[in-house]
Amino acid sequence: MKANCWYGKHDLQIRDVPDPKILNPRDAIIKITLTAICGSDLHLYDGYIPTMRHGDILGHEFMGEVVELGSGVHNLKIGDRVVVPFPIACGNCFFCERQMFSLCENSNPNAWMAEKLWGHSPCGIFGYSHLVGGYAGGQAQYARVPYADVGPLKVPDELTDEQVLFLSDILPTGYMAAEQCNIQPGDTIAVWGCGPVGQFAIKSAYLLGAERVIAIDRVPERLRMAREKAGAVTINYEEANVYDTLMEMTGGRGPDACIDAVGMEAHMPGPLYAYDRVKQAMMLETGRPIALREAIMACRNGGTVSVPGVYGGLIDKVPFGSIMNRALTIKTGQTHVHRYLRPLLERIQNGQIDPTFIITHRLRLEDAPEAFETFKNKQDECVKVVMRPN
Repeated sequence: MKANCWYGKHDLQIRDVPDPKILNPRDAIIKITLTAICGSDLHLYDGYIPTMRHGDILGHEFMGEVVELGSGVHNLKIGDRVVVPFPIACGNCFFCERQMFSLCENSNPNAWMAEKLWGHSPCGIFGYSHLVGGYAGGQAQYARVPYADVGPLKVPDELTDEQVLFLSDILPTGYMAAEQCNIQPGDTIAVWGCGPVGQFAIKSAYLLGAERVIAIDRVPERLRMAREKAGAVTINYEEANVYDTLMEMTGGRGPDACIDAVGMEAHMPGPLYAYDRVKQAMMLETGRPIALREAIMACRNGGTVSVPGVYGGLIDKVPFGSIMNRALTIKTGQTHVHRYLRPLLERIQNGQIDPTFIITHRLRLEDAPEAFETFKNKQDECVKVVMRPN
C-alpha cells in the first residue's frame, strides 16, 4: 500500500509499504476512505517530537471501511463504515472505566519512554512517534486498528465522510476544550488560535451556552472564518495588544475562560518571541508557550484556562504566580474522544453543527508532502486539508 512516511524534519515521502496485518484478536484492518492533516502533525514535521524513526507513517485523523476483523471483534462486520478515534484505548483499565480514554494504561507498549519524559504514560496514539506506541498512522491506504471492539464508531449512511471525519480528533478536541471551561449563561470565552481546533472550540463554546467568544489570531482567512463561520469577535494580535483589548472588551475583568488552541509553536511580535525561538532551537525548552502566557494573564480572577494545544515537554517563563494568586483553574489533556463520539454524532445529525466548514483543501494522498508545506506556511488560504488515499 501507499503511505505518507516521515524521514526527518521537513522530509515526508510517499512510499510503498507492507499492508497491515491482524496481530491481535481485537484488531481490525480499515481501508481508509478519508484522512486529514492535523495541526499537531506539524510538530512532527518540524522535528519537535522525539522518538520518530525513518519510515514512520503519519496521521491520526482517519476513517474508512472495515475489510478484516480479528476473532475477538464482534461489534463490527466487514463492510462497516467507521470513524477511528486518535487515542487507542482498551476499554477495560482504571482510566477507560472512568471514560478517561486518552490515559489508557494498556495501549502504549512504550510506556517506559513516556514515563521518563512525563512521569506517567498516556495512551497509545496513531502516527505520533514511538513515545506513544509507534503505531502506524492513517495517512495511508490501510491501517491496523487495535482494540477495534472499543474504538471505531459506525457512521450512518446518510452522512458523508467529510461530515464525520473530524469526530476522529479535532471536533471532540474543540468540544472538550470548551466543556472544560464550565461555561455559564452570559460568559465570555477567549480562544487563542483560529486553526481547526480553535474553530471547533468557538462553535462548541456557543453550543454550550457562551454569550460571546473572542478569537485571537493573525492569519486573515482564519480570522475571517472565525467571524463568518463560527460567529466569533476577532482580534488580530499583530494589530492590537491582546491583553489591553480583552480588558477593554470585558470591562476590565477579563474573559471568564480562556482556551489555548495554539500549543507549542505559537507566534507573536516582539523580543519574547525571539527569546523562545532561540531557546527552542537550542532545545532548552521544547515549546513556545506564548499563547498560554497570554491566556493566563488575561483570564479573569477565578476563571479557567483550558489547554487543548499540544505541548511536548518543558516550557519557560510560565506565570505560575498569576495562576496561584488569582485562583485560576487549569484544565488540559489529550482528548477522551470515545466519550464524545455519539453525542457529537447526534449534534451533526440534528444539524447543530456541520464540521465541513473548516475544509479548504481536498487532495490525494500523493499530495501529502506538498500539502504539509502549504499548511505549515499558511499558504493558499489553507486551514484544513483532507485526502483520499484510495
